[in-house]
Parts: sequence; C-alpha cells; structure tokens
Amino acid sequence: MKDSISSCISQIQESIIGLEHGAGDINDILNALGLDNAQMRSAQIIALMDMLADGITPITPDLITSLLDIAEAQKKFFYCIGGLLDQGGAPVDSRKEDASACGIKDQEIIATAPDKYEQEMMAEMMAMTGETPDEEEGWEKVDAQPETPPVTTEEKQQKQTDKSADKIESEPVAAAAKQIPDEEKSTKVQPAPAKKKDAQAISSIRVSTQQLDSLIELVGKLMVTYAVIAQTKADNISKISSSLSELDKVIRNLQSEVDEIRMVPLKQIFMPMHRLVKSTSQKLNKRIKFTITGEELALDKTIVECLNEPLVHLLRNALDHGVETTEDRQMCGKDEVGKVDLKAYRQGEFAYIEIIDDGKGLDADILLNKALERGLADPEKEYTKEEIYEFILQSGFSTASAVTDISGRGVGMDAVVAAIQNTLDGKVSITSELGKGSTFTISIPLSRSVNEGIVDALITSVGPETFIFPSREVLEVYEPVEKEFTDLPDGRETVSVRGKVHSLIRMHKVFDLPDPTAEVIPKVIMVKLGETVVAILVDEVLRQQKAVVTGFTLPVNSIYKLPILGFGMMGEHDALVVDTETLIAAHMEGEA
Repeated sequence: MKDSISSCISQIQESIIGLEHGAGDINDILNALGLDNAQMRSAQIIALMDMLADGITPITPDLITSLLDIAEAQKKFFYCIGGLLDQGGAPVDSRKEDASACGIKDQEIIATAPDKYEQEMMAEMMAMTGETPDEEEGWEKVDAQPETPPVTTEEKQQKQTDKSADKIESEPVAAAAKQIPDEEKSTKVQPAPAKKKDAQAISSIRVSTQQLDSLIELVGKLMVTYAVIAQTKADNISKISSSLSELDKVIRNLQSEVDEIRMVPLKQIFMPMHRLVKSTSQKLNKRIKFTITGEELALDKTIVECLNEPLVHLLRNALDHGVETTEDRQMCGKDEVGKVDLKAYRQGEFAYIEIIDDGKGLDADILLNKALERGLADPEKEYTKEEIYEFILQSGFSTASAVTDISGRGVGMDAVVAAIQNTLDGKVSITSELGKGSTFTISIPLSRSVNEGIVDALITSVGPETFIFPSREVLEVYEPVEKEFTDLPDGRETVSVRGKVHSLIRMHKVFDLPDPTAEVIPKVIMVKLGETVVAILVDEVLRQQKAVVTGFTLPVNSIYKLPILGFGMMGEHDALVVDTETLIAAHMEGEA
C-alpha cells in the first residue's frame, strides 16, 4: 500500500515540476489534486481559481512549490489513513474523557492544534496575498516555539512499516497519536480577516528617467513661482497677476506629465490572454490560431485595470460559441484551425479594442426568436440585424444549450456591458456575418474615468447649493423659454431644445431644494450617457474650471443613495460632484 500511494503522488509531483519547463496542463494537476471541485463560498477565491485554470495566472516557482506542498500533504493524508505514520488520524473533537471511555490512553490522542509547519504554510500563503499574520487575531509567533529536530517521512515509514502492515490486516481502526498536554497547547490559530484587494489593480508603473527629470524641473518652477508670489507686495497687482498666470501654466504642465506617467501599455493584459486561449481551446478540443496586434497602445491605468475581465469573457465566448469544432469546420470547407484576433488601436479621442473570430457568426433569426421568448423584443416591430445583435447584451440572454465551465457560468454579456459603460463610459458594438465570423468592438473615450482626480468641471448653482458636473459628459448649456417646457399626461416633464424633445430632470426635486424664484432664469445642461441624452435643469451655470474630485471618508452613498460621486475642491469653497450616470439611471427607472 505504501508503494502504491508513493507511486501515485510521485507521478503528480513530476507533472507539477513539468509545469516549470512549459510541459503539462495546470488543469490536469488541479483535477488530480482535487482542487478543481473545491467548494468555496468566496467569489474572489473562485475567480482566482478560474484565472489559474484559464492560464491567466503565470506559473511561478512559488506556485510550483505550493502545489508540491499540497501533493506532499495528500501523501501524508493517505499514509495517515493507512496507518503508516506514527501520527495517525484522530477525531477533531476528541476529549480525554471520551478517549478514556474508548479505552485509548492519553498519550495516544493526537493534538488538534496546528504544528509549526502548518503555521509557516498559512503565514506564507497570507504573505502572498498581501496579508500579515497578527498576534492579536490569534496567530502565534513561530519562532517562539521550541524547534525539534525534523523527522523525514522516510524515517517514519521505515520505523513502522512492519507494525503498520500488521495493524492494517488485523485492526479496522488505525492507531491514534499522542495528545499534547493542556499546559503545552498553543493558542488557537485563526486566519486574520480577509482584506479586500483588487485582483486586477496595477501595483507598479515603469517610468522613464526623462519623465522624472521633467517632473523635477516642473516642481522647481512651481517653488520659484510660489516664492515670487510670496515675496511680492500686496499693492503690486500686475506682478501678482503675471505670477499667477505662470503658476497656472506650471500646474497644467505638471498635471499633463502625471497623466502621461499613468499611461500603461495594453501588453500587460494582452500577453496573458495567450494562456487563456491555449487552455480554453484544449478544453474545447479546438485548434486555434491566436494573434494580437496593437499591444503597445498605452492607455490610462484606470482603463487598463477595468479591461481585463471583459476581455476574458469576450474571448471565452469567441472560442466557445464563435469558432466551430474541427469536424464542423471541415464540413463547411474551412481551415481546420480557427482564427481569433485581438486588436487595439486609437482613432481621435477614442481607443478601440476588437475581438474577431472566423467562426459560424450570429444567426439573427435564432437570436430574435430567443428574444421574443424572453419578452425582450416587440413582436410588432421590425428589427435590423444590428438591433437584433444588441439583444445579446441584455441581462439574462443566453443561447448556450448546456451549462459548462466555459459558457453558462452565470455571467452574461450584460456584465461586460456594465463594466465597459459604468466604469469607462465606453460602448460595446457587434458586427457579424453568418458562416464567416463575428467582431465585438469595445470603444472607450481616452479621458480618465471620473472617480478621483483632477477634472474639467462645470460649476452650477441650485438654490443655495453649488454642484459640479464633469465636463466630459456635458454636450452644451441651453437657456430655454417657458413655451419649450411640456408636461406629459403621465407626469413626466420634457424640454424642447432646437426642435428635439428631451427628458427633463429638475435638480430641485432630486435634492429636495426650494423651487427657484420668478426672477431666476433657469438653464438646462445637456448630458449624454451612451445613447441617452437628458436635460438637467439648474438655476445658474457659474463658470468652467478644474476641480479636484475626492471620495467621501464615510459611506455616504450607501446610506443616502444620492447621485453624488464625492467632493470637488475648487479653492476656498467645496461642492458636491454629481454622478450623472446614477442620476440619469434613476430618472429612467422612475419613468419606466
């Protein structure tokens, strides 16, 4: 039995070592170790395992060592079951009284507290995730325990080979090991509370020395200009004005340099996709030629961080639903090897990312029938092909005939659209030709996502309050006359701007502020979000300037559910920054 266990584990260990040299498949090893079906209640852990199985996580020496440790632990586990070790398995809740009642001596009961080796492993695993063992949370210092000379597995096996073999044949229950006395028991080891950490966050950016020199030069100019202003007398207005103008120029250049430093090449998230395509195609038993172009395109760090998960989902769909099997491609007269391309390029103020496959394409008739079944389409309306393809992006829409570990995972295309639209203010479009393939295009504005940072802002007043609207979402400011306002029978309000009717949102009603007086001439701010254009009514548009946006220190949004991003610092006074996306979404929901 010992030889059989040792032989099986040795084969797994050889496969693990082969990973380091580019041989073998990580999924086969996870399957052999029983990790592919591990039941975890944490969605983050499931996502980590998915990324490892899909080849996104790189194979590092630390990962190889961890897998070898798991294999060694399994070998000890099987030895323990077979009674081949001195430390046999014992019930977790064993007590001295229970042991005596069963006729087992105190010296033969196993200790339930983790030993030094286990603590070292747990501490190392927490260190890899950025956490540190804390004594206050129940962790012990490993160094504080007296170290005993290590006993190898082979020595233990040699000592008990004959005795264990006899026990396996004659006794149905394996011998238990010795229990540690109460005064020698260590305190219970508990893992520290999990810390939220964004798995997709980019922790470091490579910066050229030229950019650093430029930053130092600008900081020097900033200090000199400040010194000039500080030393200028208050009555010398012209000199102060000139210095302030120079200060504004230096600050703008400094911001521009910092924005350049934040630029990250798409190569960081594109290169791991090779592993994803390779592992997924092996699972599906499909031959795929995968090419990447435009990986040198640099985008803001915020954009690159948010692109990884949507790209993974779109590539999986292209491999699973798009590219046919080898047999089907041969029947259609296509090359046995399917093609999937990942392209990135820039046009004007937008970045475009395309996932292209030469598969079977999208069948508009099947998609329309599925949309009619789910009540997403109007039976009386005629749809174009492009409009039918848009149904794929709806929540709950799926054409997968069976649930597998690749498709039907509970995350649809609506999750991709939400990630692109909500975080990046981008758009997903689809083109397809039946029998020839499909193209999914992600278009993203190059301006950085407004969550925190320096933004161009439109400063407005509503009653006694001041509100900030990010300028990148504003189309224009319009001053309507009384006859252009219309109340609909269902209670909705609209305003006509140059002949086009738009939904109207009154900021007074949203924030429960007093109605404006008759002397106030209101302004409407035309805001576009995706394909939706809405008019937002304010009392006055004061000016346009840069503002520093920062989040709340308290969870204000989760308590009050207000369409507010945070504070906008403009100098002497602060103002609330309006979250136009949430504001428009809540308004459209109310209309529905």
